[in-house]
Amino acid sequence: MRLPMLLLPLLAITLPASAAEPAGTKAGTTKSCLPIAMIRGTTVVDGKTIDFSLRDGSVWRSTLPAGQCPQLAFERAFSYETSIAQLCQQDVITVLQNMGGLMPGARCGLGPFVAQPPAPPKGKTPKPTGAPP
Repeated sequence: MRLPMLLLPLLAITLPASAAEPAGTKAGTTKSCLPIAMIRGTTVVDGKTIDFSLRDGSVWRSTLPAGQCPQLAFERAFSYETSIAQLCQQDVITVLQNMGGLMPGARCGLGPFVAQPPAPPKGKTPKPTGAPP
C-alpha cells in the first residue's frame, strides 16, 4: 500500500524518543532516509534544495542530484509518496502547482540528507570569521 503524503506528513503514529536522531548530530553527517513521523516541516531553499526540519530540532538538507526541479523554487510546495515509514534519497517528489487548485507538476528525485549546523539562538547573530572576541 502506498501512502500519499502532502506538504507536511501528518501521521497518527509516534516514535519513541530512542528512535529519533539526536539534535546534536554533527553538521555534514549524511543519511539516506528520514523517518516520516519525525518530519515536522519542510523549507524549499531554492529549485534544487529542500530542508527537512525534524521534531528533535535537527535540520537535514536534500540537494536534488539532477539539479533544478522545474517550478519548485516558485511554487515552494511538493508532495511525495512512499510505501514505507521513511523518506529516502531515491524517492521522488512532485511539485504542486497552484492553478486555482493544486495540480501535479514536475517530478524530481531526492538526494542524500545532510545534517545542517544548528541555527544561532534568536536575538544573537554569529560573529564573522576572524572577528575579535
